[in-house]
Amino acid sequence: MKSWPRIDGALSDYVDINWLREPPLRRRLREETATLPRAGMQISAHQGQQIGLLARTIGARRAVEVGTFTGYSSLCIAEALPSDGKLWCCDVSADYTKVARRYWKEAGVESRIELTIGPALATLDWLLAQGLTGQLDLAFIDANKDEYDAYYERCLKLVRKGGLVLIDNVLWGGSVADPTDVDRDTQALRALNAKLKTDQRVDIALLAVGDGMSCAFKR
Repeated sequence: MKSWPRIDGALSDYVDINWLREPPLRRRLREETATLPRAGMQISAHQGQQIGLLARTIGARRAVEVGTFTGYSSLCIAEALPSDGKLWCCDVSADYTKVARRYWKEAGVESRIELTIGPALATLDWLLAQGLTGQLDLAFIDANKDEYDAYYERCLKLVRKGGLVLIDNVLWGGSVADPTDVDRDTQALRALNAKLKTDQRVDIALLAVGDGMSCAFKR
């Protein structure tokens, strides 16, 4: 028996009414982002809520985000951290992250966030060079799909035992299940999904939210 319900129409409205808690600030950010080019890169409100809950569940104090865009996911993570917590954000766009900075400031969490504009792999390598191996609690990956495996390996080094690595877009709109789709990004996601299935360094689960999010618990 399949365990994945289809949630749309009236059932989707029911889910929103009964489970979604989206503060007005986050809603404004989501609505502003919807007017921008590449708005589809933004995570859903439900996914942001889920990421924040996971961060609180493990008592996260330090985290890294690979791919920030306009800041919805980083806002959800930063708000889940204690006042002296730290979130390192990696992105290549100064324009989109200007939006993020405005909302971080309004939410009062900008002091918890360090944003680096540049290739994420270089930033992750820098964090490792700073002695942060095994020191972070949470990683969220949502950037270039063809580099997902490299992001994952670095994030797994950064995260402590009992920490989480969250990986977005692992279902890729269903393309990962279409053998005729040989797009580079699709193949990269397929390869990482297969790797996670047998990776004994982690316990895994698929969270069926947004475009699919893998949750890897570091053993």
